[in-house]
Amino acid sequence: MLGLLVVAVAVAGWLAIPTGAHAAGLFYVRGGGNGHGIGMSQYGADGYAQRGADYRTILDHYYQGTALGQAAPGRTVRVLLADGTSTSFHGATAAGRQTLDPSTTYTVTAAPAGGLRLGDSNARVGASSSVALTISGPGPLLVPGDGTYRGSLQLSSDGHGGVLTVDVVDLDDYVRGVVSAEMPASWPAAALEAQAVAARTYAITTGVGSSAYDLYDDTRSQVYAGVSAETPATDAAVGATGGQIVTYDGRPAVTYFFASSGGYTESIQNVWPTATPEPWLTGVPDPFDSAGGDPYHAWGSQMSLGAATAKLGALVDGTLVGIAVTSHGVSPRILTARILGTRGSTSVTGAQLQSAFGLPTTYAAFTTIFTTASHGVLAGSVYPARARGGSVTVQRLGTGGWKTTGHAPLAAGAFTWPAAVAGRYRITYRSLGGPAVTQP
Repeated sequence: MLGLLVVAVAVAGWLAIPTGAHAAGLFYVRGGGNGHGIGMSQYGADGYAQRGADYRTILDHYYQGTALGQAAPGRTVRVLLADGTSTSFHGATAAGRQTLDPSTTYTVTAAPAGGLRLGDSNARVGASSSVALTISGPGPLLVPGDGTYRGSLQLSSDGHGGVLTVDVVDLDDYVRGVVSAEMPASWPAAALEAQAVAARTYAITTGVGSSAYDLYDDTRSQVYAGVSAETPATDAAVGATGGQIVTYDGRPAVTYFFASSGGYTESIQNVWPTATPEPWLTGVPDPFDSAGGDPYHAWGSQMSLGAATAKLGALVDGTLVGIAVTSHGVSPRILTARILGTRGSTSVTGAQLQSAFGLPTTYAAFTTIFTTASHGVLAGSVYPARARGGSVTVQRLGTGGWKTTGHAPLAAGAFTWPAAVAGRYRITYRSLGGPAVTQP
C-alpha cells in the first residue's frame, strides 16, 4: 500500500500542476563499473597488486574455489586476423611445399573456381591450393595493414569469394600479444601476471564456433595485437606464469574478465540469464576497484525528463515520472526495474535500461526530482523515495550562490515548502540538486 501511495503522489505531481506554476524536472543516473561484471575486474586486480597481493591471491579472489594447473605442452590457438577479398604477407619462406623469398611481399586471393591463388608483387603465380595454404618463416610474419605475428598463417577460402587469415600460434606467444592489449603494461607485475593466466585460460576454454579458427583478435574474444603488444614487463609476466591456467575441480575454468566492477562483481547467471551458474563465477566484493584512477569506478549523468523520456522511447507509457529498481543481483547491478510514466508503468530488465541510456554496465540507479513553484508554495516529488521519512533541503539563490533556507519533510516522496519570498529556488536530495524554479 505504501508503495502504491508513492506512485500515486509522483504521478499527481505531474497531473495536477497549478495554473501559472513554474515547473521543471531533472533525471539522474548514478552507477559504477564498466563491462559485464563477471570474473576478474582489471582495475580491481591493479588495486590488489598495489597493496602487495601476488597473482595467485588475485586469481583466488575473483575465481572462487579455483586452483592453478598447467596447459598441455605445445598447445596452439588459431586466431582470426582478417576476412577480406585478399591478404598479403611478408617474411615467409614457404607456402605449403612452395619455397618463398622472405624479402618479397606476396598476395593471396580467392580463385574463381574456388581455392586460393598466390602471387608476388609482379603478379607471378607462386602457388595455388584447392583447400588452404600454410605460410611459415624463420621469424614473425608481417601482414601489411594489420600487424606482425608469431607462428604461422593459415589461409583459406571463406566460402564467399574472400580469404580467411588465421594466425596459428603457440599459446604463450599468443598471450604475449594479449596482456598489454588488455591491461596497461605499466601496472604492477602481479596484476600483469594475473592477466596473463586469465588470458591463457580464457583462450583454451572458449571458442567462436568456427571450424577454421578458435578466437577473434578483438573484444569478441580478447584483444590480440601480436608482436606489437609485446613489452618487457608483459613478456616477464607471461614467462613468470608460463603455461599456468586456472582450474576448478581439476578442469580448466572459463576466466571471464572485464575493466571495472564499481565495487562488486556479479554472478554469471545474473548477467546472462541463459548461462549455467558456475561456482567460480560468483559475485564478490571488489574493494580496490577504484585503484589507478579508475575512470569507471563511479560515474553519473543528468538530463531533462524530456530527454530521458525520448531515450526510453516505447518503454515509457506517457511522460517519464521515474524508474525504480525492483531486483538486484548479488551486486547493485539491475535485474529488473519498473518505469513509471504518467499513463502507466512498464517492467524492464537491467539490460534494456543499459541499452536505452548507453550505460557502461547495469550497475545503476535512477532518481527523478520534480519541482513546482506557485502562489507562495514550493512543491514537488522525488522518485523513487522511501514511503516514510527523509527530507529535502530547500535552497534559494542569492548573491553568493545557493543558500539553504530549510528542510522539507518527504511524505510518500512528496514535499511542500512555504516560499513567500520571490526568487529562484531548488531542492537537494542525497547530494543531487533539483531543477531551479522561479517563485514570482
